[in-house]
This record gives sequence, structure tokens and C-alpha cells, in this order.
Amino acid sequence: MTTPKDRAHPSSGGFSHAMHREIYEQPQAIAKTIERHLQNDLLFPGELDTIESALLTFEKLIIAASGSSRHAGLAGEIMIEDLSGVAVDVEYASEYCYRSTHAAVEPIVMVVTQSGETADTIAAQREALTRGVKTIAVSNVAEATIPREASAALITGAGPELAVPATKSFTTQVTVLYLMALFLARKRGRMTSEVTRSYLQRLLRLPEAIESNLRIWDGLAEQFAQKHFQAEKFLYLGRGVHYAIAREGALKLKEISYAHAEGYPAGELKHGPNALVDETLPVVVLATCDKRDPDSLLRYRRTLEVMKEVKSRRGQLVTVATEGDSEVTAVADDVFFVPPAPELLLPILEVIPLQLFAYHVATAKGYDVDRPRNLVKAVVTE
Repeated sequence: MTTPKDRAHPSSGGFSHAMHREIYEQPQAIAKTIERHLQNDLLFPGELDTIESALLTFEKLIIAASGSSRHAGLAGEIMIEDLSGVAVDVEYASEYCYRSTHAAVEPIVMVVTQSGETADTIAAQREALTRGVKTIAVSNVAEATIPREASAALITGAGPELAVPATKSFTTQVTVLYLMALFLARKRGRMTSEVTRSYLQRLLRLPEAIESNLRIWDGLAEQFAQKHFQAEKFLYLGRGVHYAIAREGALKLKEISYAHAEGYPAGELKHGPNALVDETLPVVVLATCDKRDPDSLLRYRRTLEVMKEVKSRRGQLVTVATEGDSEVTAVADDVFFVPPAPELLLPILEVIPLQLFAYHVATAKGYDVDRPRNLVKAVVTE
């Protein structure tokens, strides 16, 4: 098996493509993001002071974003609601201006963007500010329009991302949203300082866990891609917070391999998509589990039943599971294993094998993954 260094290309720092290199940069990007927003157990020190009064009174958080950033928002919605109890709605940035989303509530609007220059997201934030609402921008570029115009800005630690598909910008956005969930839980008295510290400790272990698994995932992704790259359609399934990652995995594959891929809640398979399942359809299932969490265990059991349903119809199962899981291996054709982690941190781990799978499917087809057709890094026109 060849390694990334065997496919060296000088313009991409030793990798054939910028996207591949940026996938490998995620442990450092996540660690830098945490370091940027955590000092002596204090979350976002000084970064949200300008909206302190709004943080004490707001009733709802609205997340407006597009593309991969919206999928980060979908994961953040569950993280924030589950840990802090704050109600969250996730809007397409392109739809926000045309909806009355503030009825009878005092919201804060969070806009999530890699470039900070996305036209739809700029319009959404300006509409929110016009309505008298405080905004929080999550962006990878501090000097861009959106963070400059926001009431407060939280900058990710991804650094420059040259490939069009979002990889390290996505995982660092999810990291910031997880930190926001802990911040709001602490601020609203839902979590003690000791419990917050324990959650942060688990987060701090993620970069090393990712680093130690990247080459394993990369080799498996290349192997699985060789089996499936000629498929014309893919279905991605996940429950709860993992549904957001199913959506993101499908988008990555769609963007760079030009195969049709769709992310669905696993429980919705029988409500239509089951008609697609046959021996030609790869079904990518997120079947990770936090065994210490009863709700996670319940979701996992139901996901296993869905996998068995797919298998009974001869669907090809590509699965992301937790290390040591023999039940998934008994059903699935191909399995990526990720290290054990709390339920709400599993998305950061499990999306990376899906990024690598999309990368290898696209390169097996001979496509330029860094510059997919019809796409640009920042959508600056509506």
C-alpha cells in the first residue's frame, strides 16, 4: 500500500493534493482551535464580552450557514441543546433573510463560515443586525467581512485551507461549537466547573487520537474506494448528532467524485430511500457508540437493525464504528474503527474517515479534488 508521502507533489507540501494534506493537518488545527479559546479552564476569555448582556437574556440561538458550515451547525445544534438546554434552530443562510425566525423570542444569531466572505451569510448577518439582534461569527479568517461586522467573533485555528472541499475548517468549526455548548452550559448553571473540566479533558485528547489513526483510516479508505468508486449513487445514514456527519460525508463525496450521494437520518430508510437499496448501492452508516451513554446505546441498537435491513436487500455496507465493536463487523462489508469517545465528540472523529473515503473515490476516478468543477472556495455572489 502506498502512503501519502509516496504520492508526493511539491506544490502541496509532500502530498498529491492540498485536500489530502489538509485532512492530515486536522489534529494540529483542532489543537490550535482549543488553545485559542481556552485559557486556564476559562472558555472564550474576553471574546464574548461585547455581547455579555445578550448572553444573559437571550432565549434562542439561531445558526445561519451554508454547505459544510451548515452541517457543522447541525452538529452544534444537538451539542448545544443537549449540554446547555438552549433552544437552537439551524437555518440555511440563503433562506434566513426571507423568514421571520424571531417570533416572540429574543435570539442571538450565530453565523458560521469558512471564508468569512460568503455572500448569503453576509446577507443573513446584516439582516440580523438590522433586526437589532446580536451576532456571533465563527470564521476561519479573522480579517474577513463577516467577523469584522459581527457583534463578536470566534476564529477557528484551521489556518489557510486551499482545497475547495472543507476538511479542517469543518472539524475546527465543530470544535468551536462544542466549546460553545460547554460555555453556555456553564453560564446557565447546567454544569459545574468540575464536570466542564472533565468534558474539556476528553476534547483535549482528540488530536492525539486522530493523529494515531490517520494513516490506518487512509489505507482503509483507499481500499474501500477501489471497491466502490464506480458506483453512481451512495446513501449515507446517521442518527442524532451523527445525521449531521452523514450529510457532510455525502456532500464531500458529491463535491469531488460527482456521484450522487445523500445523507439521511437512519430511521428514515423505510420512508422512501429503501427503494434504492440493491447490490449496486453502497450505504455508508455511522454506527459509533458511547457505551456509557444509554441514549447513545439505544441509537446504536436501532442503527444495527437498519444495517441488517440493508444487508437483507444486498446493499453494500461501509460503516464507521467504535473500536472493539464485533457486532458491526458481523454485518458490515467494510468498517472504519474510531477510538472510543463521548457521544457528542464522536462526530469530530468519524467525519475524517469519510473525508478520506471521498478523497480516494474521487482520485480513483481521476478527478481534481482540489478544484471540483463548478465550485469555488468562497461563494461571493448570491
